[in-house]
Amino acid sequence: MSWRNPIVGAVAALILVILAAATFAIVPETQQAVVYRLEQPYRDVNRYQPGERLGATGAGLIARIPFFDRIVYVDKRVLDLDLENTPVLSTDQQRLNVDAFARFRVVDPRLMLATAGSEDGVANQLRPLFGSTLRNELGKVRLTELLSAERGLVMNAIQRGLDLRARRYGVEIVDVRIKQAELPTGTPLASTLARMQTARQQEAITISSEGQRRGAIIRADADAQAANIYAQSFNKDADFYDFYRAMQSYNYTFGRGNAEGAGSTSFVLSPNNSYLREFEGRGR
Repeated sequence: MSWRNPIVGAVAALILVILAAATFAIVPETQQAVVYRLEQPYRDVNRYQPGERLGATGAGLIARIPFFDRIVYVDKRVLDLDLENTPVLSTDQQRLNVDAFARFRVVDPRLMLATAGSEDGVANQLRPLFGSTLRNELGKVRLTELLSAERGLVMNAIQRGLDLRARRYGVEIVDVRIKQAELPTGTPLASTLARMQTARQQEAITISSEGQRRGAIIRADADAQAANIYAQSFNKDADFYDFYRAMQSYNYTFGRGNAEGAGSTSFVLSPNNSYLREFEGRGR
């Protein structure tokens, strides 16, 4: 008779609903679940696996022992970690303020919950590690490397270093990028610009000296080749070589000795002067 009482029926239905809610739970595709039994980790549900396909990951309806099992959800997606205005000293003593970000994913939810407690907790743990790794790696390179194609290699080195340190929290680093790197304002900026200007001037002097050295070598090689060609010409026909060189000398002395195109110097020479021997003709 008691079951026919509407109040008793409502209470029984409510108890059944409470038992069902305490027994069954739904794990979304975007969440990992750690089931604790008497506050001890018992099993993982929908844990991240490399290369897994959506819809075949273990997400969905699960059962647990009411009032003995507790479910803690952990985000399965890629999460962001921002690092703002971090001071860095490059290997060429350039001070920079760097803004960077990293992307990470929880791959061991049990370890993450045991060491950090939550996604926000692991982000707080990773932030100082990210800053120290960034300073260590950027301290090994010059400022110009951050502005060149080698920047990608630096990012890979930072990612590897941070990933090694993040594994202790059950996290893997997916990507690392520098958003911007700026010189600090005020006196440090002026001193940095002065050092950069001095370094560029020294580099320009070195390049100029190297250019002069190479130019001297090229001119010496050209003079040696010219002397060799002259010597070969002289050996082939000594008389013609003397005649050709004499004509060149006469042309410069008497015809084109100045910029106006005509000689302006008067010469008083003896007819027997050896300089004028070519005027005497080849028959004498």
